[in-house]
Amino acid sequence: MSTMTTAGNQAPTGSAPAAPGRARGLRLGGMNWLVWRQHRAAYWTLLAAAAVTVVLIVVARQQMMTYLDGYGYPQLKPDWEDRFNHRWLDIAALVIGYMPILVGIFVGAPLLAGDLENGTAKLVNSQSASRVRWLATKLGVTALVVAVSTTVVAVAFGWWWTPIKTSSYVFSWIEGPAFDNTGPLPAALTLLTVVGGVAIGMLLRRTLISMVVTFGFAVAVQVAWSQVRQSLGTVLTVTSDKGVGDGSMPPVPEGAYIVDQSYVTSSGDFIGWGSCAEATEKASNACLEQAHVVGWGIEYIPLSQMASMQWLGASILLALTAGIAAFVILWGRKRLV
Repeated sequence: MSTMTTAGNQAPTGSAPAAPGRARGLRLGGMNWLVWRQHRAAYWTLLAAAAVTVVLIVVARQQMMTYLDGYGYPQLKPDWEDRFNHRWLDIAALVIGYMPILVGIFVGAPLLAGDLENGTAKLVNSQSASRVRWLATKLGVTALVVAVSTTVVAVAFGWWWTPIKTSSYVFSWIEGPAFDNTGPLPAALTLLTVVGGVAIGMLLRRTLISMVVTFGFAVAVQVAWSQVRQSLGTVLTVTSDKGVGDGSMPPVPEGAYIVDQSYVTSSGDFIGWGSCAEATEKASNACLEQAHVVGWGIEYIPLSQMASMQWLGASILLALTAGIAAFVILWGRKRLV
């Protein structure tokens, strides 16, 4: 009886199972833990930078709203733009606009290139885990961190800019600083450059040269995207038949982006508004009469299309990203080391 009592009172020396109902924290295991451990500096830097950016945006928006409230927000007085300081909006838009390039260079390019250059890839592939699992985990964990970081920043920046989005005083909604920095596009653009950087690093196998080439790739993506952006919208046309004098322009929705404006003839044809730019007013009027001009035609894209344009663009970018990711896995399955 004594022996049983002593054994029953003895504290366990090994690791005991958790008591029923005792919560255990969420922990990474296996390949996820390995990838996080290996790249935790880059991941934490991204998350911390996103958090700091959001805090700064919250402070800046509060200051902006204090100013706008003084001008009757949401029905702003016509002179609200006179003293509005948009310097911080411009700076934030510039920094966020560079985010896909910077993250692609410093996170995407070294992700595989570093492992191939220093021999870590051979060590990992000598273990029981398959190459496909290793590559998929690297891409998956990195994509998750990038998507969370960029989405949080995009939501915060959109929240900051929304009260003045119908005004083109700061920047038009269809321009890069607004269009590319809000909604799903920051995440989509950044994921494309990151995964593209991963593919470049896999092929070149040297970190520094991969970063340089990724920079060129990221810049090319930005340039190409700037040419595609406007084509995502549906151009609408509105006309008038009240002549071409003052007050004759047809109304367009608030915040609409004007694509082009032309003269409208009595037959319904459009001619360039500069076609009757004569030296004198009399000559111009004679030209208008000869062309039977009766009013104006305006082609525009309404602000209401912004969200659908962004999601269409993001779906295209994400499809390209998925294609590159598939290439990385298929190529790396047989030729990585």
